[in-house]
Amino acid sequence: MNASTPRPPFARKTFEVRYDGLTALNAYDDDGVHLRDTITAGPYAGASGEVGYTWQHVGGETYAIAWQEADRATVAHIDDFATGTSRAFFAAASLDFHRLAGSLREI
Repeated sequence: MNASTPRPPFARKTFEVRYDGLTALNAYDDDGVHLRDTITAGPYAGASGEVGYTWQHVGGETYAIAWQEADRATVAHIDDFATGTSRAFFAAASLDFHRLAGSLREI
């Protein structure tokens, strides 16, 4: 993953991701390496944090984006900003592993 290249096109923007059973807001900072994530619905509702992330352009408007939460939960997204789709893989601090597919929209 490469955060030393120019900022990604999603920097300075906020996106809502909706999966079956979980909705979150990802607000990407202007610097292209920090984000604030807030889970707004689902079993982890109310959880939020500011984290550093890494990203890699996959192709077209698709990006791999990954970070680790303060509680050591790990998150990886494959987000296609052109089609508005998101796939997320995350291991919660409890070590429960989740695979999610859903929608992505700028707010």
